Amino acid sequence: MKPLFEIAMDVRWGDMDAFNHVNNASYLRYVEEARVAWFKTLTPDWANVDCAPILAAATVNYRRPIGWPERLRISLLAGRVGGKSLTLEHRIESATRDGLCYADGQAVMVWVDRSGASIPLPEAVRAACA
Repeated sequence: MKPLFEIAMDVRWGDMDAFNHVNNASYLRYVEEARVAWFKTLTPDWANVDCAPILAAATVNYRRPIGWPERLRISLLAGRVGGKSLTLEHRIESATRDGLCYADGQAVMVWVDRSGASIPLPEAVRAACA
């Protein structure tokens, strides 16, 4: 399946933990950065005054530790497209070594209005996932 979006980023020294590998929480930050960059490609005002996506659930399957230095490629793929939610699958791989997967998983995004009530997926999101 072809990714919806891919982005490359470097591991920062500050992402490391006492065991000399990337802290598990940083994996979710990498995926978050990829989602935000993807949303910005769909519409510059992706988090406008009327609505915004929120993270409803996230899973990460940690396949192997990430060391430093390393350049990563984060890929987002369309999973389930619902009426008010979108499941985005994600992969964190080495950008310098083909086939080296560090993690994969998924995130469920729900669009809400400013009162916190869920609303239908924006048309730009639905079209991008078609």
